[in-house]
Amino acid sequence: MAEWWSTLDINGWSIAGIVVTLLATWILARLSRRGARAAMARVPSLDDGVRLLAERVVGYTVWLIGIGIALSFLGGSVQPILAIALVVAVVLVFVLRGIADNFAASVVLQTRHPVGVGDELEVGDVVGVVTELNGRSVIVRSYDGRTVHLPNSQLLTEAFSNNSAHGARRSEIEVRAAASGTPRELIVEAVSGTHGVHRRETIQLRPITIGPDREVYRVRFWHHPANGVAVTAAVVDAVATALAERGIGAVVTSEPPPPPLVAPTEF
Repeated sequence: MAEWWSTLDINGWSIAGIVVTLLATWILARLSRRGARAAMARVPSLDDGVRLLAERVVGYTVWLIGIGIALSFLGGSVQPILAIALVVAVVLVFVLRGIADNFAASVVLQTRHPVGVGDELEVGDVVGVVTELNGRSVIVRSYDGRTVHLPNSQLLTEAFSNNSAHGARRSEIEVRAAASGTPRELIVEAVSGTHGVHRRETIQLRPITIGPDREVYRVRFWHHPANGVAVTAAVVDAVATALAERGIGAVVTSEPPPPPLVAPTEF
């Protein structure tokens, strides 16, 4: 450090240059922070902590550059300053890596709008309604009462489903009737008359098994994305009641069982 001080050339011109440089740096730092604040304001979901951090990083960067230029007026080496700046930059990269990734992902989510507040989001085993979008995470209220914070970067690296994108979602039930000749129009009428089932989409009834003593059908219908459980339960009740009133023994379920195992062919 003593050798570095001995290389400095301090005179009136160098001091004047330092004063002018530091004054210009102060003005430029203030303008840069204002610019960063205006840029952050375009992303309304960012919280105040992230905005303040971005402003400070921009201001400190301008000051480091200004101090390096000021030292050049003294004829001193700026390598120590550059080394310190490099070390600080490396530390910030490792410390703020997660924050930076989530911040960048937040900007992408805000510009592309793949999800929004009120949408039903499904990521892995998390299914719920989006309640908030901020600079770090997407907050989801799951149907089992949990509040889940999903990092923004996770939505860019993993597949997710926005079940509310089209305003409707399809569900299905399975009807297994013991007698043959089950009136299919009776099943469709019971489904269409259930509260919550959409009328604008067609109800699909697909035969799975038709035999002399058993018939199996899959019935598909559409409903609001957030009302799937309630509407499906109501459909099961309506179909079971309609078949029972006709004296048709049947099993109606919203969770079709897996197909039976088939023995390998013997040669």
